Amino acid sequence: MSTSTKAPNPVDKYVGSRVRMRRIMLGMSQEKLGEALGLTFQQVQKYEKGTNRVGASRLQQISEILQVPVSFLFDGGPSGAVNGAGFSEGASPAYVSDFLATSEGLALTRAFTRISDSKMRRSIVELVEQIASRDGPDPR
Repeated sequence: MSTSTKAPNPVDKYVGSRVRMRRIMLGMSQEKLGEALGLTFQQVQKYEKGTNRVGASRLQQISEILQVPVSFLFDGGPSGAVNGAGFSEGASPAYVSDFLATSEGLALTRAFTRISDSKMRRSIVELVEQIASRDGPDPR
């Protein structure tokens, strides 16, 4: 199997999705992150897709630019360790990460967190739950 057809490592893919999620949360373009790292946006794209592995020093750089601890990029991710070494302990379920990795999920989260009225937020959650219940039971 050649390296060009090799599937990305699940951890590389997960870390890339977390980089993408955080970058979008900050409203930062791939070009802007690339500039800060001295890379092209295509290279950033490859990191975000998990196509290219991010080295340790680059992870440190990315976490500083995105203003998160390095551990943020691994939180809730897949782990080869027997007990998960804290990766899965209290981590968000995969569907949360998958949701936040979409542009709709991020836009909804960003807008929702700007609503300061807790009753309004609760009403929105109830509305969405009612709409979702019409589509059938939760598949999880």
